[in-house]
Order: sequence, then C-alpha cells, then structure tokens
Amino acid sequence: MKSEVFYTVYQSPLGSIVLAATEAGLCWVEFSDGDTARLSLTRWAKKWMHTENITYTPEFFLEATEQLDEYFGGERQEFTLPLDIHGTAFQKIVWEQLRQIPYGETRSYKDIALAINAAKAVRAIGGANNKNPLSIFIPCHRVIGSNGALVGYGGGLNVKEYLLQLEGVLERSEVGSA
Repeated sequence: MKSEVFYTVYQSPLGSIVLAATEAGLCWVEFSDGDTARLSLTRWAKKWMHTENITYTPEFFLEATEQLDEYFGGERQEFTLPLDIHGTAFQKIVWEQLRQIPYGETRSYKDIALAINAAKAVRAIGGANNKNPLSIFIPCHRVIGSNGALVGYGGGLNVKEYLLQLEGVLERSEVGSA
C-alpha cells in the first residue's frame, strides 16, 4: 500500500506556508501557496514517498500550526514535532547537524562541514541546505557565509532575514548590509 501524504496551508507573517506530513511526522514545508506548491509537493512525494496520494487535511496539523504560532509569536525556540525526514544519507547528516544549531545562533557552511568531518564539502553542504524539505523545523536559515553574509535560502533572502531577526540574530538596522 502506498503512503498517504497530508497537507495544509498555514498563514504566517511571511505569507502562506504549505505543510505536509505522513502518519510518521512532518515531512515537507514550502513558502508558497496554490498550484505551484501543490505541484512541487506532488513531485516531492512521488520521488521520496512513491505516492501521489496527497490530501488536504488541515485538522492533521493542529499541533504544527500551534507550534508555528508560538514560534512566530516569539514564544517558542524549539519544535517538538515528530519529523519524517527524506533525503540522501549525506543530506540527512547535514540536516541533523543543522538541527544542532541553537535558536538565536548561526553557523557558517564551513562550520557545518567541519562538524561532520567533511572539511572540503562546503559546496555540498550548500547543496544539502538547498534541498532541505523542512525549512524552519530543520533551521537551514541559521547557516550563513563565512564572512557573515546572508547567502542562499530557498524561501528567499527576505524570509531568511525575517527569521534571523525574529530569533534575535539580526537587528533591523543590519538587514541588507550583509
């Protein structure tokens, strides 16, 4: 029997965020809404879950949306939802390292490469970050360039700036100066 993927659309201060999950946990997040997001979710589910069985089920996400409300409200620093993580072995190693970056802190791509004993894999770290299916929950927004610059973020640099401001890493006056 093929897996079933549930999804909902969460309205955040940044706009719509599509959340997807399986019975095992949250598996996919995208800053988007509408047909583009559903098409992207369908492609992702076919590749990683081998299914096109995707249903809109907002009631499945009550805990996730509550935790996101608390995060965006400045009341939550750590998510406690079960995650159903799908990626390559290398990506999973990188993503696990990202989960170790505390709220309100950043690491460089080089820091991540050194932490996983892959000093020469800085570009591959960037590639794994780019493929992170669980933005915010696996905090790839906390990874910056070695020079402190805000580089690359699938949701857009404006989203990365917002999240780092929310977490107290950036002051409003620093936005755009990196």
